[in-house]
Amino acid sequence: MEYLIGIDIGTSGTKTVLFNKDGEVICSDSKDYPLYQPNNGWAEQDPGDWWGATVKTLNTVINKSGIDPKDIKGVGLSGQMHGLVLLDKNNQVIRRSIIWCDQRTDKECTEITQKVGKERLIEITANPALTGFTASKILWVRNNEPENYSLIRKILLPKDYIRFKLTGKFATEVSDASGMQLLDVPKRAWSQEVLDKLGIERDFLGEMYESPEITGEITKEVSEETGLSIGTPVVGGAGDNAAAAIGTGVCVDGKAFVTLGSSGVVFAHTDKLSIDPLGRVHTFCHAVPCSWHVMGVTQAAGLSLKWFKDNFCQSEIESAKLLGSDPYEIICGGASRSPIGSSKLIYLPYLMGERTPHLNPKARGVFFGLSAVHDKKDMIRSIMEGVSFSQRDSYEVLKGIGVNVSLLTACGGGSANPFWRQMIADTLGVSVNTAQSKEGPALGAAVLAGVGAGIYKSVPAACEAVVKVNEAICPNGTESSEYEKYYQIYKALYKSLEGQFEALGNL
Repeated sequence: MEYLIGIDIGTSGTKTVLFNKDGEVICSDSKDYPLYQPNNGWAEQDPGDWWGATVKTLNTVINKSGIDPKDIKGVGLSGQMHGLVLLDKNNQVIRRSIIWCDQRTDKECTEITQKVGKERLIEITANPALTGFTASKILWVRNNEPENYSLIRKILLPKDYIRFKLTGKFATEVSDASGMQLLDVPKRAWSQEVLDKLGIERDFLGEMYESPEITGEITKEVSEETGLSIGTPVVGGAGDNAAAAIGTGVCVDGKAFVTLGSSGVVFAHTDKLSIDPLGRVHTFCHAVPCSWHVMGVTQAAGLSLKWFKDNFCQSEIESAKLLGSDPYEIICGGASRSPIGSSKLIYLPYLMGERTPHLNPKARGVFFGLSAVHDKKDMIRSIMEGVSFSQRDSYEVLKGIGVNVSLLTACGGGSANPFWRQMIADTLGVSVNTAQSKEGPALGAAVLAGVGAGIYKSVPAACEAVVKVNEAICPNGTESSEYEKYYQIYKALYKSLEGQFEALGNL
């Protein structure tokens, strides 16, 4: 039997999963690690923690499975995007990694925009300068820690640091590198123009690969440390969202996934390069060679519901404990008893500012239309509807730049609730299914490894063989028409409040 390993280097922990070639889980293991926040708005992690978790989880899955390591035909990597890993001339980590959610780089984003030019930056990197991206983090280290910057010999992304530890190779692949803001996204290669204008040395960066290509092999030292066989190929892999797309079968035109996690994502495959000139959505290279993906982001999707649960739903939490059930089942069950439109209550889910389509960190959450008639179930439903409307905002931008979707796969914790899935289908007017496997990014990474190892002919062929989905929920035309009335008011509210968000933020 042939097996594949997917390693997902996430923010909360690393998960390693051993699959057979049919995509079935044989064994899995995960290990958490800390997040450091030395200042407000900062977020850092120790790359050594990622490596320790990788070694531990590899050992566990290989030993517990009892299979011959020689039957593992490839390793794929997925990981949190945008994180900055700096190595010195001895390949030692210079400082803790500044990770994706760090917000310290406002000044550096302005610097990037001024040096490259706003329009030119979007033409090359397909995105405006954002605090989460890697380029602004590099400039922050240069501007604020010159002693550390002077030591740099290599710059890697989180999963690519793990690649280096596994293989000794300095490499990356196009999907993850797209989020560095140093890649020419249309050409799928490092942009010498951007590097020159920002004064970053090309030699700092790893070699570029497509996601299914073999980038290196397991070394003798790592074999002894992890149990993997010497020479096992390690492929490019993908950033977490691109890997999740492969793990859910989003690898051909017309397919997309919607994530209802802490944040919300609408992610669509496209064979044709599509860039929003206003930078409202991200265009990155996809893990499928010669294709791209377009992605809109809601900052506080499931986070909005969690915030309400933690602060206002103690009775539901206690009831769930007594019943041995998930509190969200009780909370969402109550919401289903409120009518469409939540008795004329509309929620704007801007608890953490907003990305798509507003790119406004000063936007804030709003309940609009609140009156004495409303109760908890109305407020909960309005949160779910507001998040769905925000996903619709992303979907409308995608359609506006020529990316059309006929089927959505729902992912993330919120996708487990059929009531919310139906709401997404009705709000967006698109059928929504779910993948049978819950291993999204790890499965996607393993699929890419299988393509690199020659087990599958191509990424789409691999997805067809491996990814299995549940029956889709179709939109209800009558309910879609009712949601549309509230969505139009929802859209108008941001425009009415935009100036007040700015005024409030400046107080």
